[in-house]
Amino acid sequence: MAKKKTYTDQTGRQISLLQRPLRIVSLVPSQTELLHYLGLEEETVGITKFCLHPNDWFRNKTRIGGTKTVDIDKVMALKPDLIIANKEENQKEQILELADKCPLWLSDIVTLEDAYAMIKSVGDLTGTKDKAEDLVQKLKGDFLKITNKDRELAQKKKTAYFIWQNPYMVAGNGTFINEILKIAGFENIFGDQDRYPAIEEEELRKCAPELILLSSEPFPFGDKHIKNFAKICPNATIRLVDGELFSWYGSRLLHTVDYLTKLRGLVIG
Repeated sequence: MAKKKTYTDQTGRQISLLQRPLRIVSLVPSQTELLHYLGLEEETVGITKFCLHPNDWFRNKTRIGGTKTVDIDKVMALKPDLIIANKEENQKEQILELADKCPLWLSDIVTLEDAYAMIKSVGDLTGTKDKAEDLVQKLKGDFLKITNKDRELAQKKKTAYFIWQNPYMVAGNGTFINEILKIAGFENIFGDQDRYPAIEEEELRKCAPELILLSSEPFPFGDKHIKNFAKICPNATIRLVDGELFSWYGSRLLHTVDYLTKLRGLVIG
């Protein structure tokens, strides 16, 4: 009889698998894209409505609701032998309910090292360890391209990164976005506040950011929103940015360093 193998997730929970999972449900867009990168086309049977990449999976895979509105009955109808979720992106109550029904591996990612550990763990879980290790080594090489000189140049820009409006919300300390801002060298003026604080216009005005970054997700900021911020902070440089490249912590990180380099050139010159 085959012996179960035990794995510890990033929150310290343990799960046991009898064999390599053959029916995987992913509740996290960036981790869904990672499963695709690792070649798990047949094994991945369920994704969320926000799992936009790759497009053919988005169009053809069974969707089990949103990241915070998972249809548990729909998940279980797929008869998964592994569910992959995330502490921040998914609802605790739904995670606990699903974990009672099926092995569920939970990521918890704040730093780039957390992302590397997640990628290697997913590779170990799914029998794609070598490909996951190769991806991590590639990413480490990419991020080494951002030099201390680059960071010193960027640190001249006091930055606010917005993820939401009504109320305005920014990325603060303890978030992966803050980690990417630090790696790029941008000084997050709200980096002393926890998680995703709501910000009043007057507070933003007093903080006087030199650079305001408006994310494409979760709120889809667009050109029409730039005028509103320009009225509050007329001296700030305001840019729309690709939120996926600041907050997705799977294989999409392969595109992040080049994007940050181009962005830095645009806002610093």
